Amino acid sequence: MKKPRWKHIRWITLALLLAGVCMFRFISGAGEFYACCIYPAVSGCLSRLASLVSFSLCEALVVATVVALLLYPIIARRRRQTWKSIVGRELEVLLWIYVWFYWGWGMNYFRDSFFERAEVTPCSYNEQRFKQFLAIYTDSLNSTYKKDLNVSQPDIEQKIKSVYAEVPNKYGLTHPESFQHPKQSFCNALYSGVGVLGYMGPFFDESHVNHELLPVQLPFTYAHELAHLLGVSSEAEANFWAYQVCIHADDCNIRYSGYFGLLPYVAVNVRNLLGDSEYSKWLSMLRPEVIQQLYDKQAYWDVRYNKLLGKFQNVVYNWYLKSNQIPSGQKNYAEVIGMILSLPENWWQGSLEN
Repeated sequence: MKKPRWKHIRWITLALLLAGVCMFRFISGAGEFYACCIYPAVSGCLSRLASLVSFSLCEALVVATVVALLLYPIIARRRRQTWKSIVGRELEVLLWIYVWFYWGWGMNYFRDSFFERAEVTPCSYNEQRFKQFLAIYTDSLNSTYKKDLNVSQPDIEQKIKSVYAEVPNKYGLTHPESFQHPKQSFCNALYSGVGVLGYMGPFFDESHVNHELLPVQLPFTYAHELAHLLGVSSEAEANFWAYQVCIHADDCNIRYSGYFGLLPYVAVNVRNLLGDSEYSKWLSMLRPEVIQQLYDKQAYWDVRYNKLLGKFQNVVYNWYLKSNQIPSGQKNYAEVIGMILSLPENWWQGSLEN
């Protein structure tokens, strides 16, 4: 019996992997199975491999793929290959990249929602409950204020990972590993130009942080990107874990970064839910130093922001999120407040004791 040719095995494997992506996308509970049973092993292997080098393997792969796709038609035509053959090869490469994206990390988009895993019902807006949260949050923000954060990046990593390690299994986060460290981008200026403070590299499960981050932003941003690495796809949930992990850290600098990182989302909700009058009253309750720090941060990034690139990035990223079962797109970031309000005030302590 004639053995199947390598080409046939390759296409059969690709077809099975594509079918798996469809299965995890559309079958209820399959995404959660991937996140809890498959992803921990996949991310452990890929991020361990990525840890062997200091640069971003994800970015290297993307650049190499783009260059190869551009050069291959030129080289192939000189060797008198048909356009049908060339297009077929390039389509196959793109399909393998698509499969790699989803099997490496992207199927976390198909997992159960945060509320299902937390076993809580999303709260409907309650003005009294929101004002109670706002009062506690404002007092904590004011009392933890730090003009200058005095904590090194290795300390930030260690302390934030130690808090993540305490999160109960029911929330479905993988365990942070000592060899998982955030990478810096080849083209950091481009990310600053579109307002990206960090991102998750899905092909080798690498977290990335912008190396132009202000010290006050680093702990919150790192905790946000680490949440993605631990299997969180929702931007709102990544903000939720960044906030919760930072404010429960044993370092006052990290705690302040947690409260300060949530501030823009709190401000948006205060203005939208309580109106301009209550918003102005709330601003007057904030320490002037905190407000100034917020203005300084905005001015710092405005200098680096490119409006044309930023608009293009917003359109593309909004489409990307909506195509991966996040219907609110980039508005998803601000939905973190709803997650916080859906849990009882003592949920962290209670969940750790159970």
